Amino acid sequence: MPRFDGPPDPLFTRINASLGFDRRLWREDVEGSRAHARTLARAEVISAEELEQLEVGLGQVAGELERGELDFEAGDEDIHMAIERRLTELVGPVGGKLHTGRSRNDQVATDLALFVRGRAERARGLIRALMGRLLALAEAHADWRMPGYTHLQRAQPVYLGHHLLAYFWMLERDEIRFAAAAGSTMAMPLGSGALAGLNWDLDRQATAEELGFARPSPNSIDAVSNRDFALDYLYAATVCATHLSRLGAEIVIWSSEEFGFCEPADEFASGSSIMPQKKNPDAAELLRAKAPRVLGSLSSLAGVLHALPLAYAKDLQEDKEALFDAVDTIELSLEAAERLLGGLRFDRQRLAAAAGDEMVAATDVADLLVRRGMPFREAHGVVGGLVREALERGIALSELDREDLGRHSELLDDSYYEVLSGDAWLDSKRSAGGTGAAPLAAQLATAREVLAALDEIQ
Repeated sequence: MPRFDGPPDPLFTRINASLGFDRRLWREDVEGSRAHARTLARAEVISAEELEQLEVGLGQVAGELERGELDFEAGDEDIHMAIERRLTELVGPVGGKLHTGRSRNDQVATDLALFVRGRAERARGLIRALMGRLLALAEAHADWRMPGYTHLQRAQPVYLGHHLLAYFWMLERDEIRFAAAAGSTMAMPLGSGALAGLNWDLDRQATAEELGFARPSPNSIDAVSNRDFALDYLYAATVCATHLSRLGAEIVIWSSEEFGFCEPADEFASGSSIMPQKKNPDAAELLRAKAPRVLGSLSSLAGVLHALPLAYAKDLQEDKEALFDAVDTIELSLEAAERLLGGLRFDRQRLAAAAGDEMVAATDVADLLVRRGMPFREAHGVVGGLVREALERGIALSELDREDLGRHSELLDDSYYEVLSGDAWLDSKRSAGGTGAAPLAAQLATAREVLAALDEIQ
C-alpha cells in the first residue's frame, strides 16, 4: 500500500519537478548508472546477464536522449527518474534492479560533481585560449607606447604589451581557481545512500576510479549534502567574469571617440537604430554586464546552503539552475572575449600621442631629484610646483626654461629635459615586472613558459 492516499496537488508537482532544467545532466547520469551497474555485478547483486541487459538498455536510452527522441512523461519528476523509467520499459523488470544500493541523494550529488568537473575543465581550456590571444597581442604591441592610468587619469606611460599582459596574469589565476574547483569534486558521493550508507558491501573505490574520482567520500552524511564543489566553481566563475568585465570596460573606453585607442571588428559591434554613424562596442559592454549575473548565481547557491541542516533537503534542488546559468554565461563570455580581441585594432598614433603628454613624466622628474640626494617627499613637492607653474602659464613642462627650474630647485639642470623625452620615461623602468623594454621582454618570456606548461598539463 502506498504511503500517500492520493495524487499530489498539480501545483506541488510544478514546484517539485526539476526535469525542465536537470535534463542536461543526462550524460553524467548514464555514466554513473553504467558504473553502478558494473559495481552491482562485481558484488554479485546482479548477474552478468542482467548487467549486459542494463548496459544495452542504458546505451539505448543515451542514444534517444542524444537524438532528442526520448519522450518525457508527466510522471518524470527529474532526469534520473525519466532515465530509470525508460530503461525499465526497454529491458523489463531488471531495470528496477539498477537502483539497488543507490539513493537519488547520492546519485544526484555524483552527477553534479561529474558535471562540475567537466565544465571546470572546459573553462580552463577556454581560459588558456584567451591567454594565448592576449600573449600574441602583447608580443605584437610590445613597443607601442600608451598612457597608464590611475583613477582613470593619465599617470605614467607604459607599453601596450605590458598593459595587455596584466589580463594574462589575471587569467592565469582564474585557471588555477577552476583547477581547484575541479579538484574539489574528487570525493565520490555514490555509495553513500540516502545519508547513512548501504546495506551492500560495494567496492566504492573501484567505482570511484572508473568514474575518475580520487576516492569515495569518507562520510555519507557529508557526501549527500555537499555542494562545496559547485560553490568553488561559481566563485572561480565570478572572479573570472569580473576580470572579463574589466577588460570589456577598458575596450569600451578605449574605443570611444574621446580616446580612439582601438576599434572592435565589425563582427563584434553594432549600429544604432536611429544614428547611422554609430559603431557600438556591444560585445565589450556585455562582458561588463555578465559579471554581476554570475555573481548572482554564487550568491543564490550560498544562500541555499546557508544554515541548511544535514543531510539532504529539497532545497538542494535549487543548486542547479544557478550553476547551469553561470556555466553557460562564463563559457560564452570567455569565447566572446577571445574572438573580440582577435579582431581588435589599435591606433598606434593615438596611443603614442596620449603617452606623449609630458605630465606623465612627473614621477620620473621626482626620481631624478631623489638620485641627486633629495628626499622623495620633498622632490614630490618640487615637481608639484613645476606642474602647477606649467599649467598656470599654459605651457608644457619642457617649455620651462633653466631660470624657471632654478626657482624650484638648484638640483635641476639639462637632465630635466632628457627625462621628459618619451623614450626615457618608459625604459627607465628597470624593476622586474615593470614596463621597461628589458623587464617586459622577460615578462613575455615567462608568459610563454607559463602558457606552454598549462597546455602540456592538459
